[in-house]
Amino acid sequence: MTLPHLFAAWAILAAILPCVFAPAMARAADPAPDPAIQALARAGLVEVTALDPSFRLDMRYATSNNFTGRAVYPSGRCFLRREAAMRLMDVQAELRARGLGLVLYDCYRPFSVQKIFWEVTPDKGYVGRPVEEGGKPVSGSKHNRGMAVDAGLVDASGTVLPMPTDFDDFSPRASRNFTGGDPGARANSRLLAEVMARHGFRPISSEWWHFDADGWKACPLLDVPLPAGK
Repeated sequence: MTLPHLFAAWAILAAILPCVFAPAMARAADPAPDPAIQALARAGLVEVTALDPSFRLDMRYATSNNFTGRAVYPSGRCFLRREAAMRLMDVQAELRARGLGLVLYDCYRPFSVQKIFWEVTPDKGYVGRPVEEGGKPVSGSKHNRGMAVDAGLVDASGTVLPMPTDFDDFSPRASRNFTGGDPGARANSRLLAEVMARHGFRPISSEWWHFDADGWKACPLLDVPLPAGK
């Protein structure tokens, strides 16, 4: 091989080396997968904001601003079963066309947290009673199945719209049948329920914020821990 041919060969090699090695180097530089998220994925759960980052999160159980008075989640992240998450994206799309959006207060909840809730408030009107048989969950909340979401409305700027009560107000005022209070707040609650129902989320009578996704009976109760961090 002549010297010019040798230089040409080196030039070609130099050009293709980045294409060969760059992907492998990028994979090596990626952080290790989070085992907690991998476990949630194996259980059929996805992170809602990874699908649509426009959701506003106010995950109260990752803070002390909830009825237990303490943080019971290690992070304020929202996970749902994929089928429920996809429906929620449809809700968000319809609301976005109206200049509105969703604020999410609670999504998937591990069964172990459900037991804490029952210890604090053993009232089946507001907290699903956690029942185990042979160490296996057999009854609890639709949240434990990743098939329920607690939500409110926000405007285009992300400001929370008035509702009949604050989240987790365990009083008759939170009922969908309550006729007192601010008419505008009741109208917001009705709008939220109507849009959610159009996309397969059923309201319950005692809490304006709670919605169960159709098909929840087919999904198992889960006790997969939530990940820490953001």
